This record gives sequence, structure tokens and C-alpha cells, in this order.
Amino acid sequence: MGGLGRIGVLPGARRRRRHEPALAGMSVDYVVRLEQGRSSQPSVQLLGALARALRLSDDERDHLFHLAGHRPPPADGVARLARAGLIRMLDLLGDTPALVLSGLGEALAQNRAALLLMGDHTGLSGDRRYVAYRWFTDPAVRAVTPPEEQERHGRQLVADLRSAAGRRSGDSTVAGLVDRLQTASADFRRLWAEHEVAVRRADRKTLLHPRVGPLLMDCETLVTPDQGQQLLVLTPADAETRERLELLRVIGIEEFPTGATGPTPR
Repeated sequence: MGGLGRIGVLPGARRRRRHEPALAGMSVDYVVRLEQGRSSQPSVQLLGALARALRLSDDERDHLFHLAGHRPPPADGVARLARAGLIRMLDLLGDTPALVLSGLGEALAQNRAALLLMGDHTGLSGDRRYVAYRWFTDPAVRAVTPPEEQERHGRQLVADLRSAAGRRSGDSTVAGLVDRLQTASADFRRLWAEHEVAVRRADRKTLLHPRVGPLLMDCETLVTPDQGQQLLVLTPADAETRERLELLRVIGIEEFPTGATGPTPR
């Protein structure tokens, strides 16, 4: 790689967050070897995780990819990196659950409070990274929403996806996702045929957490100007939920099966 540190991409990031690579599943020693050019060429997935962990700007991220011999991801490309400013907002929110989502509902980053609430959704691959696909194809995902709320929640997901499809007309990623959902789910086909369009800004929903019970949450969504990414913030809607969230912070992270049984993030 020619020594990332000598070219100047990582030193500034290292001064900001030297301990952060551990969050990306890599040791500080490995990052040092990357900086010194003593490691084999890293994968695109590893570079994306490193860029997120070090809070690189878009320019720093692209330069990192170039130095590693890879083409940088496009704005809505395969790596789908959360914007550095949104990552910093996750940190500032502290004990308030929050996550960064793509325009198609992929979890790009979560703070610790969100991990406690719903498990880790950032490592999913294939169609499972899309919240709408999980909702309509995995009964375990729907099971964390009370039966009386499931129809409304599914309808909201479909209306939001149709809105994204309108913004991204001709985008094969969106069209392919819609086609696969229509093949996989009769319920999705029914709702898609109703042509409802809506971008969700605020919502109230109940999450059935496996360790602390039902949580009534207010969900506020802040959208970037290009609507490419969203910051979803979840706050307790009543005193009982607030107490249960405090208990959850005490007992720690629930070990959810890979990508699935924690509450859906939207």
C-alpha cells in the first residue's frame, strides 16, 4: 500500500480516534502495519470498516481506497459508508439509541445504545441488509412488533420504499429489490399494488425486547439534503419505557442471532 501514514490519510484520523479500529474488528497493530505498508492488500470490506471506525471524510475515504489499490465506492455504492458528520452525531447522542440508514433502509452505523436495543444490523449482506426485505421474508423480524401494529408498519415500509423508487427512477438496485420482494412475499405484492407513497419523518412504535419487555418508542428521522442517508433517533415515549431502557444499559448487549431477532430499525 506504500504506507498510508506517510501519505497523510490516517494520522489525522488516528489523532481523533486512535482506539476506534477495534470497533471495526481489527487490532491497532494491524492498522500500524497497514500504515507502514507491511500488510497484504486489504479487502474493500475491511477498508470500508476502517473508514467508518476512523470517521474519515468522504475525501479521506476515497484517498484510502486509492492507496490500497481499490476504486472508491460511488456515493450510493457497495460500501455504503455512513457520513462522517452523522457518525459524530451518533457519538453525541450518547445513551439515546440512534443509527444511520441508507435511503433503502440499510443500517450503516449504530451507536452503543442502538446495539443494546436491537442488536447489530450493520454486518448484514445481500438482500437481508434491507429492512423491508427482512420484514417481509423473516417472521422472526416481525415477531418483535405487536400483531396489532404489524400491518401499519409493513404499509409504512412499502410506502417509504416506493418513495425511494420514485427518487431513484431507473436505478437497478431499487428495481431489483422491488422485483425480488414481489417474488418472495404476497403481502408485499398486495401493499405495493396500492401505490402508497410516503417518507416517514416521525413515528411511534412498540418494540418487544427479549430481555426487558415492550418498549414504546418515539422515532424521529432526520434526512440529508440529497435523501441518501437518514439519522434515526429513538426516544422513550413513557416513563416505564425509560426505566426499561435504563435497565437494558445495565444488563448489557443481548446476543441476537445474526442479523435478525432484534427489533427492526424503522
